[in-house]
Amino acid sequence: MTGSRLRPMAPDVRSRPATPSDLSDLVRLYRLLESEMVALEEMWPLADGLPEPVEMSIADSLSDPGAHLVVGTIDAVPVGFALGLVRPLLAHTGQRIGAITLVFTEPEARGVGVGEAMRDDLIGRFTAEGVDRFDAHVVPGHRLAKNFFESAGFSARHIVMHTHRPTP
Repeated sequence: MTGSRLRPMAPDVRSRPATPSDLSDLVRLYRLLESEMVALEEMWPLADGLPEPVEMSIADSLSDPGAHLVVGTIDAVPVGFALGLVRPLLAHTGQRIGAITLVFTEPEARGVGVGEAMRDDLIGRFTAEGVDRFDAHVVPGHRLAKNFFESAGFSARHIVMHTHRPTP
């Protein structure tokens, strides 16, 4: 066609359930997340990360019926992951809450919808289980993560304060 311009194809961005064959990619992505989070909050691996050995924690999540572990891909290449957990609310109402406890996309793969695909996938999975309340765990100071969840209608409902006083 004369005078027409070809548009580059948009990347194929998807979220899919993680499988045991994803374990090495999940561990690699988790370690990248851990490095990023420690720079924001040194307590993160102790209080908010996965228990060591991480390989076993991830494998446990893959087999936990209350956990949803998804992989975000661009053109079928894993570039992110998210972990969601379904738990009962403390009040004895029979209601449950879906919490996105971990979400990470490699820095080079950000801004094209991978995180959104994983977030929306988890919310869809929670909803399919009858869950209609959702939490997302965000470290204070992680403005990108806060904005990411706020863009989907999340708002802060709880702030955890912390101090460390070594014993003599």
